[in-house]
Amino acid sequence: MFRNARPADADRCFEIETSAYEGDEAATHEKISKRIEVYPDGFLVLELDGTVVGFINCGCADKVEMSDEAFKELIGHDPDAPNVVIMSVVVDPAHQGKGLSRKLMDEFIERMRRMGKLTIHLMCKEHHVPLYEKFGYRYLRPSASDHGGMTWHEMSMTL
Repeated sequence: MFRNARPADADRCFEIETSAYEGDEAATHEKISKRIEVYPDGFLVLELDGTVVGFINCGCADKVEMSDEAFKELIGHDPDAPNVVIMSVVVDPAHQGKGLSRKLMDEFIERMRRMGKLTIHLMCKEHHVPLYEKFGYRYLRPSASDHGGMTWHEMSMTL
């Protein structure tokens, strides 16, 4: 079941985020809580048997600057802007390999289309590039961001 995140989901989402991302690349509990509070329409969760097992969260901007760290706290976010910037795509490691990320992404893309968004942007590590290409994203470039001390790659999709 898909739904928008609620404030009560912050603990579980933080738990999933820290189990799936390495070190400093995981969002803090504070950032996750703020993303739920500020833009619940851009925070999609997937539940199985009443438990959140994955989520995607985002913000929107007129001009996309993927290396803008402040944007991860939704500074500069405009819910009416046409461009979506994904901050996290996460499935609980205990539920990975079951096609849930595909279902989550398909639902997210459809919701963004219904909201009239024009593009979706994300950053990922190199080994995830082929996965996002399968989802319909195209590779843009290595990112100027060194978030979490990692090398990132920028991808986008036109809706």
